[in-house]
Amino acid sequence: MTKLMAGAPSPLGASYDGKGVNFALFSVHAERVELCLFDGKGSERRLPLTSRSGDIWHGYLPDAHPGLRYGYRVYGPWDPAKGHRFNPAKLLLDPCAHRVEGYLPDNPVLHGGWDAPDPRDSAGVAPVSVVVDLGYDWEDDAPPATPWGNSVIYEAHVKGLTWLHPAIPEAQRGTYSALGHPVLINYLKQLGITALELLPVAHFADEPRLQRMGLSNYWGYNPLALFALNPRYAASAETALTEFRDAVKALHAAGIEVILDVVLNHSAEIDLEGPTISLRGIDNSSYYWIREDGDYHNWTGCGNTLNLSHPGVVELARQCLRFWVDECHVDGFRFDLASVMGRTPEFRQDAPLFTAIHTDQVLSKVKLIAEPWDIGPGGYQVGNFPAPFAEWNDHFRDAARRFWLQQNLSLGEFATRFAASSDVFKRNGRLPSASVNLITAHDGFTLRDCVCFNEKHNEANGEENRDGTNNNHSNNHGIEGLGGSFDVIERRRASVHALMTTLLLSQGTPMLLAGDEHGHSQHGNNNAYCQDNALTWLDWEKANSGLMAFTAALIHLRQRIPALIRDAWWQEGDGNVRWLGQDALPLSADAWQHGVKRMQILLSDRWLITLNGTQDVAEIVLPSGEWHAVPPFAGEDNPVTMAIWHGPAHGVCVFERSTA
Repeated sequence: MTKLMAGAPSPLGASYDGKGVNFALFSVHAERVELCLFDGKGSERRLPLTSRSGDIWHGYLPDAHPGLRYGYRVYGPWDPAKGHRFNPAKLLLDPCAHRVEGYLPDNPVLHGGWDAPDPRDSAGVAPVSVVVDLGYDWEDDAPPATPWGNSVIYEAHVKGLTWLHPAIPEAQRGTYSALGHPVLINYLKQLGITALELLPVAHFADEPRLQRMGLSNYWGYNPLALFALNPRYAASAETALTEFRDAVKALHAAGIEVILDVVLNHSAEIDLEGPTISLRGIDNSSYYWIREDGDYHNWTGCGNTLNLSHPGVVELARQCLRFWVDECHVDGFRFDLASVMGRTPEFRQDAPLFTAIHTDQVLSKVKLIAEPWDIGPGGYQVGNFPAPFAEWNDHFRDAARRFWLQQNLSLGEFATRFAASSDVFKRNGRLPSASVNLITAHDGFTLRDCVCFNEKHNEANGEENRDGTNNNHSNNHGIEGLGGSFDVIERRRASVHALMTTLLLSQGTPMLLAGDEHGHSQHGNNNAYCQDNALTWLDWEKANSGLMAFTAALIHLRQRIPALIRDAWWQEGDGNVRWLGQDALPLSADAWQHGVKRMQILLSDRWLITLNGTQDVAEIVLPSGEWHAVPPFAGEDNPVTMAIWHGPAHGVCVFERSTA
């Protein structure tokens, strides 16, 4: 290979143009940068990156090809008090690498250097970056562009979703390829899902602590390379990108969007005892929020926090998101611990990254969903994200569980959450779809566990059951665990149906956790992030077919109700909603706050949802007119006699007004 030419500062990363490769790396405080090339035997060749445009170091290598293995060594000051931890002994991953070769082990050669630079060379231990040809024939692929009002999101783990699926070829199970298999796509279509939201697929690492316990990071919230697909879910690292794109193309052809869970808040370098593998060695004080003593602000609980107010880091994040949209055709993102994205360090709606996304003509048009909190000061920001972000609504989650499982929520609070939490989201032109409603998510109890466990059971995680929330708002219906008498099982079934109905027939954007419609249980583990085993994998052969049919019928019913899909705030007298008591009369002011937990919700003057949130059977008088129960409630034990619904305890039913 010839020596490096000047090249260009954009785009970041390694870009193959058919004739050679351009390399570009952001570092403000570096004094010298070496591009390190590795042959098939691991021999290293170092080429100085002598061209610098602003804070971007760059060079062009003629005749270089995809498959080239490379890394960086970055020289600069070692001044921990100022956050500088340059150490050219450490081989560094390109933050924008499109492929990573090798595993990140728990090795002291990577972890050395707390107070002084560790002299041991990490090449041979550290993973390396690989140049990738991004060419791909998308044919006539086009985004489904499902309107927010029609969206139903399905949160799933790539492996856990299909690893045990008997109708998918064994070699494909648990892979990106399985996501595009006709069996899975047909299932999602029959269920009524419009968007598949995937837990992190960008290349992540197992924390050293988990490796020492013989566990792994199953969820993937420990990012190592944000521009690279994790090869764990592919036949090989070489085919991962193609397999993922093929799946996206197949899902799009079926009208299903793909949303990625991305982690733009911390990195796998964790705390100062963690490995120096990329950002820390490239420019620690620019990439991370640094305290006055030189340590990290740990607003993520993961050891470090990305400084997404720095212009260079903002641009890296923007280019990362554009990569997934432009090169992989994803339809949107769910941002983990998204309050970090708005820190300056205080949270601001006009924070640099928010502005960059809003002004980007591509990113501003995809679906953007925030997990609106982190653990730092002022980190809880539900309702405060700028448009066009939607947000996970924990108010809805807690209210639904409290109303049905603990009976300690007023009708007024329930109705507010049912109506897309207008008190939280109806501001600055935001629409009801900004409230992403959820009962469960990957983090916490599954739906079945909500009705079977009062306490978390996380012993398998190796932290003596200290991890995971204690505030579950659950109800085991008298017996801890999955077993129980026929009466217990029936009461649990009623509660599950009530929760599922509340989720899928409320205003806002519903998000269903994959497996909840199966009756999947994690046996009380509400923090199964490190459980890559049968505890988390969906067992399709044991799926509850009745609950699956119930869920599908609810989703299809949702799409028929204008008040739910119009994505407009309900107004008094607009015909979208009427709130009635068990006597079919408008609720009094006192009933809203102190009344018995029974009510009726009339949507679009045609569909009536009756709710009995008490432990007793109730007689609820329906409004005038002729009503008939609709699927999935037709045929259930919900007879209508003389316009009275005999509602079972914790019961719910939906009726449609008969038309002449």
